Amino acid sequence: MRLILALIAVVIATPLAAETRIPQSQGEIALGFAPLVKEAAPAVVNIYARRVVEKRQSSPFADDPFFRDFFEGFGASRPQVQNSLGSGVILTADGIMVSNFHVVGGAQDIRVVLNDRREFEAEILLADQEADLAILRIRGGEGLPHLDIRDSDTIEVGELVLAIGNPFGVGQTVTSGIVSGLARSGTATGSSRGYYIQTDAPINPGNSGGALVDVSGRLIGINTRILTRSGGSNGIGFAIPATLVARFVEQAEAGHEKFLRPWAGMNGQPVDSDIAESLGLGTPRGIVISELHPVSPFLDAGIRPGDVVMAVDDQPVNTPDEMVYRMSVAGLGNRVSVTHVRDGDETQVEVLLLAAPETPLRDTRTSSRNAAIPLLELSNINPAVLAELGLPLSSEGVVVSDPGPSGPRAGLARGDILRAINDVAVDDTDTALQLLEEASRRLSLEVQRGTQRRVMRFRL
Repeated sequence: MRLILALIAVVIATPLAAETRIPQSQGEIALGFAPLVKEAAPAVVNIYARRVVEKRQSSPFADDPFFRDFFEGFGASRPQVQNSLGSGVILTADGIMVSNFHVVGGAQDIRVVLNDRREFEAEILLADQEADLAILRIRGGEGLPHLDIRDSDTIEVGELVLAIGNPFGVGQTVTSGIVSGLARSGTATGSSRGYYIQTDAPINPGNSGGALVDVSGRLIGINTRILTRSGGSNGIGFAIPATLVARFVEQAEAGHEKFLRPWAGMNGQPVDSDIAESLGLGTPRGIVISELHPVSPFLDAGIRPGDVVMAVDDQPVNTPDEMVYRMSVAGLGNRVSVTHVRDGDETQVEVLLLAAPETPLRDTRTSSRNAAIPLLELSNINPAVLAELGLPLSSEGVVVSDPGPSGPRAGLARGDILRAINDVAVDDTDTALQLLEEASRRLSLEVQRGTQRRVMRFRL
């Protein structure tokens, strides 16, 4: 009985701090999470987003494995309206709020409905598909309820939490649980990349963009996705840490429309037991560096391939996604302390966090309508393009930044590197466009996609 009372004592929280006294009456025991919900729920909103997309009619050969690729991109397209339903969290009294990119990204019309049924229009200030975050401003919002952000590094596994959102469009719903795990990253949620807080508080479709709050009513995460086999909650949900959300808000208020990440310019992999044994490490932890770009800030700080990065600002990093997260929350222009091991010796160095350089200039150009492949957008490869398109660090030359309407018919996709056109090496966009304009009877393309190369030949 004393254990039950102690648990109840934790959950009868005020907005500022959890009370630890024993409940004094049956009424207090019956309250449960009610006082906390009354304080936190008004800052969580329902979002209705509308976007118009061009949908191409499917080819009659779409189900044929041989002809499918040849007829990709053919067929008339028509505009189609898509509606999405999700949640959002108000962070400031004047209407700055956060939601998921997959809820509002690309939307032309966004409607926000508050807990008290007031409705507002909202506009996107900053959106980032990779982090699945979007910062919005509620138009005409003043004196709005909002949540304070808690430092995500202070969260511990086992803490009580509430998930607030609009699952399945039934209306605002509150579920409870605990923090089940921290530093969930990589493929823990399918094919997505990121760094998450895991919770067993039930999260369902429509909860996306909603709040994960602690017993003091502070925002600790934005609910973003679930691991499920049924389509509903199986007790494994993931939230984006609120500390990263705070960095997004800072950049949005500074006028940025895209989130600017520090650039590492390196590749690495988690240290497993075999790697740890070969390197003489006591336990498998950290990231072993396999490659560094010539202008990487980590290379400039003295880190070399073969080193094992253990921590950033004294916070352990065990996956590349953890490294990206730590750099993102530290912020551009700041210095971080990086702990690394080389030949058994542990050392700390300072690394200046910078954006990926735009040198040489990307010089993005588009081929003319009379070119062998019309309206093909090409860019010179530089560190910024490498990061933007996820290209191998050793990539050089010219890349397809937008295949346009004709590129897919020629088998080209965004991120393909053009090595040669008609057997002539391609070093820059000017050369590539000239060769595409001059091609008359035949066209030969040497293309690199990832680590694979292929040659495609066409008659014009």
